[in-house]
Amino acid sequence: MQFHGTVLWTELNTKHVEKAKAFYAAAFGYSWQAMPMPGDSVYWIGSTPEATMGTVGLFEMKGPAFEGIPDHWLTYFGIDDIDARLAALPALGGQVIRPAWDVPNVGRIAIVRGASGAVEGWMTPISRGPAA
Repeated sequence: MQFHGTVLWTELNTKHVEKAKAFYAAAFGYSWQAMPMPGDSVYWIGSTPEATMGTVGLFEMKGPAFEGIPDHWLTYFGIDDIDARLAALPALGGQVIRPAWDVPNVGRIAIVRGASGAVEGWMTPISRGPAA
C-alpha cells in the first residue's frame, strides 16, 4: 500500500474547544464544520479556504478518562493492515493503548505508543484498506 507509514491526519485533543477554534480561525484562517458523534459529542473538521478537504480535526477531551491529560496534537499514520500490525507491535517494543475500533465512513483506528514512548494514532482508511 502506498500510504503505509505516511501521515494521514492530525487532530488537536483539547478541553478548550471554543478557545482552540477561535485561535486557529484567527491564526490560520480555519473554518470549522461540526461532525456529530455518538452521545453528545461533536468532532470538528478544520479547513482553510484553499483546502479541498478537511485539514485537521479537533476532539474534545471530556470525562474522567481524560483527567490529567494535557491538550495535545495527535498524528495518525496510514497502516495497510491495522490488525496484523497491532499484533506485531509488542515484538517491536510498542504498546497498544486503545485497541482498534471502526469509525463509520473513515476506517479502523487504534492508539499506540511507539518504542520511544511517543503516542500516535494508526489508521487503515476505509477507502484504502487491504484487499479482501
